[in-house]
Amino acid sequence: MGWTLKDIPDQTGRVALVTGANSGLGLETSRALLQKGATVLMACRSQRKSEAARRDLLDLGTTGVDLLDLDLSDLNSVERCANAVQERYGRLDLLMNNAGLMAPPRRLSVQGFEMQFAVNHLGHMALTQRLLPLMEGREDARVVTVTSGAQYFGKMQWSDLQGERRYDRWKAYSQSKLANVMFALELNHRLHKQNSTVISLAAHPGLARTNLQPVSVAATGAWQESLAYRLMDPLFQSAAMGALPQLHAATASSAKGGEHFGPGGFASMRGMPTRQPVARPARDAEQRERLWRISDDMILCNKSEV
Repeated sequence: MGWTLKDIPDQTGRVALVTGANSGLGLETSRALLQKGATVLMACRSQRKSEAARRDLLDLGTTGVDLLDLDLSDLNSVERCANAVQERYGRLDLLMNNAGLMAPPRRLSVQGFEMQFAVNHLGHMALTQRLLPLMEGREDARVVTVTSGAQYFGKMQWSDLQGERRYDRWKAYSQSKLANVMFALELNHRLHKQNSTVISLAAHPGLARTNLQPVSVAATGAWQESLAYRLMDPLFQSAAMGALPQLHAATASSAKGGEHFGPGGFASMRGMPTRQPVARPARDAEQRERLWRISDDMILCNKSEV
């Protein structure tokens, strides 16, 4: 039958932060962790949606859910969120880098970066760097970064990372998802070299039915994409199934640092979680190090005091 929610070990006493926890994969991940006893910090951009999601979870009789304001497109918001975690809890056992944007028209973040690169990659990298000291020394502490099957089509546009000269929203999305898995692997490499107690893993949901698709269509008005999603609907699995790979990466005792999980069914689009290969560029240590260095410079040069 494969690995299911029933296989998640007891999470009592663990503190988990999930970005984009108000819907889709993030909400299902939060629900599963709460039901297993974790304290879940739902880090979301929309206060209204996060409050509604929190009420939904509390209606199930779960406790131990907290809300954090987080706008990943603003590095100052990332810093404020990390400060709140430090002040309220002083520790963290699991960081689930889950939130994301998919193929919007070109827009810029608060600090002036292409929005998908900023939200999907830079914001999560900055959040992770800030929270790692709260995770160090914690038993079985993990960082899980959620990527996508789009990573396999991604290419790092080194001479135009921000799409200033030429912007293709789907290429920018694939690049950001490739950046996610490159970051996850490079982070694990660096943590291992430092003899850290924290490990880093990656996961992708396959074709999961979330709000990413309708939001993308609404932002662009692309009727062709709307039609394509309707035709592909039988291939989509539920958000709960799509969340299994990241939950496996986050909790399975057999999961190791540097591993990447996704659905094990047809074309890795659906099914139970299994270990999956990463995109070819993510296997290149030089490219991973280059992305880390460039991203680190962007974060340090554009973050103001909070």
